[in-house]
Amino acid sequence: MLIEGLYKIIAIEKTEKGILAKVHLDKNHDIFKGHFPGNPVMPGVCMIQIIKELTEKTVEKELFLAVSSNIKFMAIINPEKNSELQLAIDITEENGEVKVKNTTSFEDTIALKLSATFKII
Repeated sequence: MLIEGLYKIIAIEKTEKGILAKVHLDKNHDIFKGHFPGNPVMPGVCMIQIIKELTEKTVEKELFLAVSSNIKFMAIINPEKNSELQLAIDITEENGEVKVKNTTSFEDTIALKLSATFKII
């Protein structure tokens, strides 16, 4: 885990196409003191890191983000209001690469959609 203590995995379930995961954000983590004081917002780069780490756990390989062909931040993730996130990650492995399609949500709100290609290190 690159940012120790930022989140913990509550549940992870394999699906036909990849995984469904639930994570809990630590609203008291130091990262939120600077992003932003009094109005915490989950940094987009941290969300991408969580997706990468969950994918690495699933494929049991170390990965490096090579291409992000589509990233849409659709809602602000405030850890004080929405500390539990659901991540649906479709994973395809081919030719030394891992292709990922992700939808991250909280309650009934889609917060993030991502399509990316990771190189296997």
